[in-house]
Amino acid sequence: MRRLAFLLRPGWIALALVVIAFAYLCFTVLAPWQLGKNTKTSRENDRIAHSVSADPVPLKGELRPDYSMPEDSEWRRVTATGHYLPDRQVLARLRVVDAKPAYEALTVFQVDGGPAILVNRGYARPEQGTAAPPIPAAPSGQVTISARLRESEQQSEKAPFMENGEYQVYSIVPDQVSTLLKIPLAGPYLQLAEDQPGGLGVISLPQLDAGPFLSYGIQWIAFGILAPIGLGYFAFSEIKQRRAAAKPNALQTTEERIADRYGRR
Repeated sequence: MRRLAFLLRPGWIALALVVIAFAYLCFTVLAPWQLGKNTKTSRENDRIAHSVSADPVPLKGELRPDYSMPEDSEWRRVTATGHYLPDRQVLARLRVVDAKPAYEALTVFQVDGGPAILVNRGYARPEQGTAAPPIPAAPSGQVTISARLRESEQQSEKAPFMENGEYQVYSIVPDQVSTLLKIPLAGPYLQLAEDQPGGLGVISLPQLDAGPFLSYGIQWIAFGILAPIGLGYFAFSEIKQRRAAAKPNALQTTEERIADRYGRR
């Protein structure tokens, strides 16, 4: 037991606590964080893939009574009959479509017998560098549109502003647009499909790529396993060195002691 007494020194105790804390974080925070992102991405890819082949369904059948959207309904193709409110529109700025900057036109659509909902009509490229382009007005008569249900984005910290009589926002958040335009809106928004009334440049579906999250999660698990093993290795090396030093007439050079502690080539 005397040979293990060095493990109770402050330096070794501190090292052990750091290793234990790191391993704990690996297994309870870091690995679950990455694996959770992998699960979320995989589910979204499944919903996108299913929406490509599934037939459109009526919008009102996909919304809850409070006009919110079930999570598994995102990307589902829906149809809605009603009319645009051309004077209730904002622009989403600093967007990227096909690796190029773009503005996206967000216009309110009043569903017949249902809620008003924000419709992303598509994109237009900026003019003269970054200036907002003129956006063709949405049709004012009754139309039927086909679109995909989308969840609200995370609200940007940058505040909306008005330019040339039209609000510009940094994220697509129906609640925020509802406040700006002073009109109640449904919780989700619609991303217009191709060849639809009022449509602009079509926004392509995301690529079905699960990303690196699974491998990152496995790496954090591996780190959580290797950290205590590394601590055990250094403790064993220290014990081995102390045993060698305790032998009578043990005449070792500094290089030999280092080799005994950390291994020979």
